[in-house]
Amino acid sequence: MLPEPAAGRLFHVSDRPDITLFEPRPPASPHPQNVIRPVVWGIAERLLHNYLLPRHCPRVTFYARPDSDPADVAHLMGQTAARHVVAVESGWLNAIRQTTLYLYELPSRGFVASDPGAGYYVSETTVMPLFVCRVDDLLGQLARRDVELRLTPSLWPLRDAVLASTLQFSFIRMRNARPEDPGKNDAR
Repeated sequence: MLPEPAAGRLFHVSDRPDITLFEPRPPASPHPQNVIRPVVWGIAERLLHNYLLPRHCPRVTFYARPDSDPADVAHLMGQTAARHVVAVESGWLNAIRQTTLYLYELPSRGFVASDPGAGYYVSETTVMPLFVCRVDDLLGQLARRDVELRLTPSLWPLRDAVLASTLQFSFIRMRNARPEDPGKNDAR
């Protein structure tokens, strides 16, 4: 196991306001970090913006690492002054405006890094949240963070470009993304 996370806050984001204990659960589907055991998931505060969206909203999130190729940074992060990009399908905008989320702060003790680049931490024990905060204005929350929110009709071209780059990324809920152009011959 990896050491406990460095000083920093961990959160769990939910659309439920009434969680008093987080019990370890098996992953719902195969997880890229090969997490197969029941765990409680936490997200590092520095990447919390990746989860300030409706639960089922597909998204492509990315940022430059210190070792990212400057050409990739210039191509994909272009003219933004933000350190992070979160891209969603434009069809999700109304749901983003209407969704209320609940941020549960979790004690970092007992959590270990699953994927520090994506901000994922896991605990194999039951976790009691420290507190919960209601968030009604997701767009406002994103605007207050170092994030550029991109709206696009389809996430697939951006996902492909980010995947081929040297940027740090997370592709979240892509199974809910609009289908690709049927004329494109690319198995997913």
